[in-house]
Amino acid sequence: MLPPPEVSRVTQRRVACDGATDIPGGAALGHPRVYLEIDETGYVDCGYCDRRFVLVGGPADGVDQAMLRDHGDGAGA
Repeated sequence: MLPPPEVSRVTQRRVACDGATDIPGGAALGHPRVYLEIDETGYVDCGYCDRRFVLVGGPADGVDQAMLRDHGDGAGA
């Protein structure tokens, strides 16, 4: 398996992703903002850009991200 293209370590279970938060030029280069919920696995992947959000101190924190399956929870508004 390949690792996710980008991993963000976060401290809250509910996260927002627009695909352009860290890109100069902003949202015009990203995707619609979606809200994702990290479950008991300790991580969630954005269905648009594949960015992975890992909960600090959770079960997925500090492990080889390439060993974890893609895991999205569906996007909500």
